Amino acid sequence: MAKSKPSQREKGGREKRRKVRSLDRVLPDRPSSRKSTAGKESAEELLAKASDLFQTSQTDEALPIAKRSLKLSQSDDGGFTLKVLPTLNLLAEINLELGDAHEARDYFLQACMLDPNAVVPESQGGGVEKFLWLAQLSEEGGQDSVSWFDKAIVILRNDIGLALEPTLRTQKSKKLAAALCGVIEIYMTDLSWESDAETRCERLITEAILLAPESPETLQTLANVRISQSKHEEARKALADSIEIWKNLPAGDEGVPDFPTRISLSRLLMEVEMEGDAMEVLERLVDEDDTSVEAWYLGGWCSYLMAEKSKAVQDLNSEGAEAGGEDSEHNEALTSSRDWLRNSLRLYELQDYEDDRLRDHALELVHDLDVELGATKEEDGDEEAQDEGWESDVEDEDQEMDGA
Repeated sequence: MAKSKPSQREKGGREKRRKVRSLDRVLPDRPSSRKSTAGKESAEELLAKASDLFQTSQTDEALPIAKRSLKLSQSDDGGFTLKVLPTLNLLAEINLELGDAHEARDYFLQACMLDPNAVVPESQGGGVEKFLWLAQLSEEGGQDSVSWFDKAIVILRNDIGLALEPTLRTQKSKKLAAALCGVIEIYMTDLSWESDAETRCERLITEAILLAPESPETLQTLANVRISQSKHEEARKALADSIEIWKNLPAGDEGVPDFPTRISLSRLLMEVEMEGDAMEVLERLVDEDDTSVEAWYLGGWCSYLMAEKSKAVQDLNSEGAEAGGEDSEHNEALTSSRDWLRNSLRLYELQDYEDDRLRDHALELVHDLDVELGATKEEDGDEEAQDEGWESDVEDEDQEMDGA
C-alpha cells in the first residue's frame, strides 16, 4: 500500500483563505456614532456600520461601506491622518476574509506609512498587528518576512519593559512569543538552508517558551523544532502538553487554537505516531467545519496509519481469538479511512480545490482500500466518474499542447 503523503506546504481552496494565521487578531474599536450635521453619514458612522457588519459575518456588505468611510476621511490634498488607521485595518481584515491578500497587504502598508513605529495605541488602530500581518503576507517571503517580524519583535520587547500592569505584560509576552514562533517557522522552511538556521531556531524557541510557557502554539512550535532534531520523545511531550491546555475548552473559546493551527497540530501528531490524539483533534475540527477538505483527508490518512499499526500487531499475534478481535479492529479502521477520504474527495470536487498531490494521494489510498475491502456498485460508479472526469481534464490539456 502506498505510504507517501503530500507536502504540508501544499494549499488550496478554502484552506488558502484560512492559512494566514490570525496572530491575535485585533479589530478596530468601534468609534462613537456621532451624527453628522449635514444629513449624511460621517466617516465615523460608516466605520461603525462596516465594523458591525464585518463582526456579524456580512463581509461583502461591509466592504463598500468601509471604502466610503476611507474616502470621506481624505483631506483636501488626498492624504490621510492618523485617525484613518482603524479604517485601514478594517479594510485589510475584510479583504483577507474575502481572500484578497494582495489588497489587504496594500492597506496594511498604508497603515505602516502612517504609524511606522507603532506609537499609536492599539485602541486607536495602531500597534504591531500590521507588521505581524505583513510578515505573513509578504510576496517575497524568507528574509522579507523575517524583517517584518523583527520590527514587531523590537517594539514588543520595548513595550514589555515599559508595561506596569501584569495583564498587559502577559498579553504583550504572548504576542511576542507568537512573533518569535513565526520567525522559527520561516527558518525551518524558506530559510532552512541558512548555516545558522538550527541555532537561531533553538535560541528563539527558548525565549518563546520563557515568555509564554502555557501557550499551545508555542509548545506546538517547540515540538516542531524537536521533530526536526529527531528528538521525538521531547516532541511528544510538548504536543501532549499543548493539547492538555485546551482540549476541555468549548468550541469558540479564545483559549482554543485556531483552525489552521490545529490542522498543523494533527500533522505533527501523526509524524510522531500519536495517531489517536490526532484523530481526536480532527474529529473536533470536522465537527466545527465539515467542509474542510484537508481535515477530512488527514482523518482518512490517520485512520489508514492506525489500520496499518493494527495489522502489524495482528501479524505478530498467533493466537486465533485475539487475532480475530484485532482483525475486526483493523477492518474498522480501514472502513473509517475510506469514508473520510471519500468525503475529502467529494468536497475537493465541489470546491474546485487546488492541491493535486492531496487529491492524488487520497485517490491512491481509496483505490488500495477498495481492493482490500471491496466496493459497492454505487461506490464503484462514483469512483469511476471521478477518475473519468480528471482523466478527461488531462486529455484536454494534452490536446491543447498538441494544438500548440
